[in-house]
Amino acid sequence: MSEGTKGVLAMLAAAVIWGLSPLYYKALAQVPPLEVLSHRTIWSAVFFAVVLLVKGRLSEVGSLIRSHDVWVVALAALMISTNWFLFILSVQIGMATEASLGYYMFPIVAVVIGVVFFGEKLSALQAVAAVVAGIAVALLTWGLHVPPWIALTLAITFGIYGLVKKRLKADPIASVTAEVTLLAPLALIWIAGVQAGWFSEGGRPGGHFMGHNPGDGWETTLLLLGSGVITGGPLILFAAATHKASMATVGLVQFVNPTLQFLCAVVVFGEPFTIWHKAAFALIWVAVAIYSLASFRQESASRSRSASVATSGTSEE
Repeated sequence: MSEGTKGVLAMLAAAVIWGLSPLYYKALAQVPPLEVLSHRTIWSAVFFAVVLLVKGRLSEVGSLIRSHDVWVVALAALMISTNWFLFILSVQIGMATEASLGYYMFPIVAVVIGVVFFGEKLSALQAVAAVVAGIAVALLTWGLHVPPWIALTLAITFGIYGLVKKRLKADPIASVTAEVTLLAPLALIWIAGVQAGWFSEGGRPGGHFMGHNPGDGWETTLLLLGSGVITGGPLILFAAATHKASMATVGLVQFVNPTLQFLCAVVVFGEPFTIWHKAAFALIWVAVAIYSLASFRQESASRSRSASVATSGTSEE
């Protein structure tokens, strides 16, 4: 099996896990989203720490937190925690359809963020994709009389997260471990407060971990513990995919994620899918196709230039 094929399979596995994750968080619907987020943060930190410990690279996390880049890590942590919280919330309140729309929009929004904040240039096809996506959002806003805030916030926070990560000259697993490590004290305080009843009316102990809340079985505790693996596993697969497969291929395969999320929302959860949703999603899918074409063209042009330089260098020898 070639390295490229391994990369595609790794990306496909990551996208499938992400795409089916609404089923996982729907099974935790009885647990408040902030409590789920806190457990996800803690157990992700544990999972990543074990992975880096096995690799003998755990010290990289401490070095990153002590470096001048700690503020960049903190901003990345803020973006990813906001993204995680909104995704969990959207599943629990019956808006997973809108969440899937946000992840369809993410690559296009990321390109626009690059233009606005970093002066990057859009290709003609990328500009068309951005306009079509904008029309889709405007149409959905018009039809539902409210902007798709969850979709927009998910796309923007994940877009900013990706751009912030570009500034970090660190291993992606080490950097995300540093992010959840910074968030871990807040998560621990929240979990402790919930378990002890600090945040409940009358100070009654609550929480859903270890059967602390009446009606919770061992399944809830296992699901909360497993949130670390569900979070960390796909990120490791994604990191491997980006090293083995072309970015255009990775970008195309990642659309399996929102497609599965969309199917979970509409087919499994039975969420409403109005005529306005149909029109907006149709436009988003057109924008995604245009964006993917632009990505492949850019990669093809980059390969041609690299081949030309290599040929020129060989001829000069």
